[in-house]
Parts: sequence; C-alpha cells; structure tokens
Amino acid sequence: MKYLLPDTETERLKFRMVTQGDFEDWMPLFEAPNVAKFLGLDESLSQRELCQKWFDKVFHRYENEQGGMNALISKETGKMVGQCGILVQAIEGEERLEIGYSILPEYWGKGFASEAAQKCKEEAFKREFSDRLMSTMHVDNIASELVAKKNGMSWEKTVDIDAHGAMNVFSISKSEWSKK
Repeated sequence: MKYLLPDTETERLKFRMVTQGDFEDWMPLFEAPNVAKFLGLDESLSQRELCQKWFDKVFHRYENEQGGMNALISKETGKMVGQCGILVQAIEGEERLEIGYSILPEYWGKGFASEAAQKCKEEAFKREFSDRLMSTMHVDNIASELVAKKNGMSWEKTVDIDAHGAMNVFSISKSEWSKK
C-alpha cells in the first residue's frame, strides 16, 4: 500500500496499520477540548461518532491508495500512544503529501508526535515519495504547529478549507532536509 509505513520504528515507537481493534483505545482522543475542531470534524457529534468518522477516514485512505495513518505503539508499554502517517491531500486543487499526526491526550507533551513525524519525513524523502512534504493544522492548533517546526518545516501559507476553516500549511523540501 502506497505511502504506508508499517514495521517502521523509532527509538520509542513501533508503527503498524490501524485496525478496528484500536477503536476503543482511540476514543479518549475525542474527550479533549478542541480536538474535533482541530481535525475538521463536526463538533456536535458524540465521542463515539467522532471516533467512527476518524476510523472511516483511516480505512477509506487505506482502501483508496491515499496513504494513511499508522498506529504508534510504545515499545516500553505496548500501548497505542497515537497515530501518524503520510496522507495524500488536496490543497487549493493541488495533490500533495502531508505528514499527519494525532497523539492521545495522556501522551501529549512527551515528544511522540515530533518523533513519529520526523520518521515519516525521513522515510518519505528516502523512498522518494515526493520532493516536498507538508503538515496542515487549524490556525489555533499551536501544539501541532510546534511539531511541524520541530520537523524542520516552515510556514508556507494559510488556506481556507471547507470543513476545517483556516488552516496553516507548513512545508519542507527534500533539498532543505538534505542540508540539515
């Protein structure tokens, strides 16, 4: 499956495909404030409905060669700490590759998003998936913006995306990455 990174590892994480069996473990994400808003989901939906929408999107991507999220499993505990992956996204009519990441609230602030996002960037450039990668986030999602900056990305532009509202686009080229 194109752009997926199962069996990839970092110092603290193992990547694998998301499965239906991960649903209950992923539910706590949607208890946190602003998560639905930041992910462009309908904030009026219940926690279970939001999680179902997320899983529908993950499996739709898998089935349609649009990249996808990998479950991030802690090597230390064996528990899922988040999801991260390379996604095919359309921004202003242009198809691009995005590094997407979401971490379960109990693991926020521990560097897992940055660790996983950096690995996705390295793999994408090494495997020549694209010459430029991006991460997008709601303009109010400062934590995700910091992850993008830690991943060597710079602000490119702000775009208006239907369900999401205003989104910041951060990006890095392969040549910028190779100079670091």
